[in-house]
Order: sequence, then structure tokens, then C-alpha cells
Amino acid sequence: MAKIFQVSARAGMTRVVEPLARGLLRAGVTPNAVTVTGTIGVLVGALGFGARGHLVAGAVIVTIFALTDLLDGTMARMSGGSTRFGAFLDSSMDRVADSAVFGAVAYWLATEGNHRGVAAALLCLAAGSLVSYVKARAEGLGMTANVGVAERTERLLIVGVGGLLTGVGVDPALEIALWLLAAVSIFTVGQRMTHVYRQAQSQPDGVPR
Repeated sequence: MAKIFQVSARAGMTRVVEPLARGLLRAGVTPNAVTVTGTIGVLVGALGFGARGHLVAGAVIVTIFALTDLLDGTMARMSGGSTRFGAFLDSSMDRVADSAVFGAVAYWLATEGNHRGVAAALLCLAAGSLVSYVKARAEGLGMTANVGVAERTERLLIVGVGGLLTGVGVDPALEIALWLLAAVSIFTVGQRMTHVYRQAQSQPDGVPR
């Protein structure tokens, strides 16, 4: 059910993103430029606003710029596919942005004395990195790991909604969102490792660990 919802949501976003992607390509904007701009926007939202306790502004800015993760990928496909450097840049900037978001959340929660929330934020950061690492390592070994209920955009949207609700007075929302996100991310790691294991079982060995 989660996967069906995820696919439906992404299909709806695609109808919005594709016209914007075409317009940017016509204007001469490159996918890499969108990647860098999106990362800068997330950094501003997370470190400039969220870490200082301006949760509503931070959540809105981070959520908007996190959606550029869909935009740059769409632009790359429309322009003939992502280059190797483009794929490298995208993955690298994703890690920078994720570190800023969860680092900012952990910092703000620490200033509020919410140690459980800090632990949840750090767990989200670690689990999110594992989600990405498992996929990258699998692809490096000639397999795929494009499965799971918590991909990057969904993870940032969850923490964004939690931050927004806490910012308008629903105090436990951010901590709840973080623990939910940590659980979903760990589950996704398990899904991807299982998926890779099944592929490895059906393929001959010969790749050193």
C-alpha cells in the first residue's frame, strides 16, 4: 500500500515538474545548476532558519528546495540522461543537504533540552546514509536496490511536516516525525539488503568483499 501511494504521489508530482523542467531547459538552465541551487536552498532553510528555531520558515524552505531532487532528475532524462559527473554531484549534494537538515534539527532540539529528539535526529541521519549507501554499493557490484518505502524526498517531507507542525504549536510533532522516519528508514535498509541478497543468490560470486 505504501508503494502504491508513493508511486501515485510521484506520478502527480511528475505532471507538475515536467512542464517546469522543459521551461528551464529551454532557458538554458542545466540539471547540475538546479542540483546546486536546491542544495543551497536546503542549507539556507535548515541552518539559517531551522537551527535558530524558525521552524515554519525552515520547514517550508527545505520542503520546497527538496523537491528540486525530482526536478533535476527530470531535466537530466529530458536532456538525454544524466552524465557521470551529474550523478556524482547529485549524490554528493544530497548527502550535504541531508547532513544540514538533521544536524540543524538535532542542534535546535539540543537547545530545547530534548535529548530524545536529538537521538532520533542522529538516528535518522545515520539510517538515511545507510539507505543511500546500500543502493550505491549494490549498483557498484552490478545489482540494483531501487526498493523501499522511504526514499530521500519522502524522508525530507516527513521531517518537514513535523517541523512545520511543531512550529505552529503542535510540540511533539517533530519528535514523533523523527522516530517515525528513523523506523521507516531502518525498514528501508532491510528491504534493500534483502533485495540485494536475493539478486546475489541468483548470480555467481567472484567479487571480493
